[in-house]
Amino acid sequence: MRAMRLADYLTTDIAQMDQKLNSAWPNPEDVLIDAPDVNRNRYADWPQLDLAAQMMAVDQHDYLPDDILTKVDRASMAVALEARVPLLDHRLVEWSWKVPSHFKMALSGDRGKLLMREVLYRYVPAKLIERPKAGFGMPIDRWLRGPLKEWASDLLSRQSLNRHGIFKPQTVERVWQRHLAGENCLPQLWTVLMMNAWLERQAHLTPDAHA
Repeated sequence: MRAMRLADYLTTDIAQMDQKLNSAWPNPEDVLIDAPDVNRNRYADWPQLDLAAQMMAVDQHDYLPDDILTKVDRASMAVALEARVPLLDHRLVEWSWKVPSHFKMALSGDRGKLLMREVLYRYVPAKLIERPKAGFGMPIDRWLRGPLKEWASDLLSRQSLNRHGIFKPQTVERVWQRHLAGENCLPQLWTVLMMNAWLERQAHLTPDAHA
């Protein structure tokens, strides 16, 4: 499967590869009634950088401030938790852009953060460093088939989708049925669910709620 995905990426240009890597719906026209033209090469904003550095720049410019950091900030504030991101200290970030790419990642294999690893080896046992990355993931895909099924079914119903006129009901219904049958379609469904949940909330707000 990974080999097939890699071959698919290699047969596209950089803008299409970016779209496939970072979009739940690589082809917006599949799900949106009025799909915008999103075939923009974000890497072109940094023509002076090599491809690896361009990908890092895109992540730093788009992914961090508009996704990861935003979510961490809101989630931590919601429970009065103080969260810090020391590796994003502006002095460290500015310095990191002066470091050549071959000091950041191995040219072969799947090993990144090489300088950090070398520093950690001085203080931390190697077995704690050389292990798979462990993220914090919630089993939302399973929840959508269980405790959240009724909520999701309402938002993904033809009635709800037709009311707002943004998504193609047939496409969403097909993906939803595939998910209920056991296939993990969470990335695609979650974008529709969050958009429709927001639209439903706005539709129920009274004028006084904006005061």
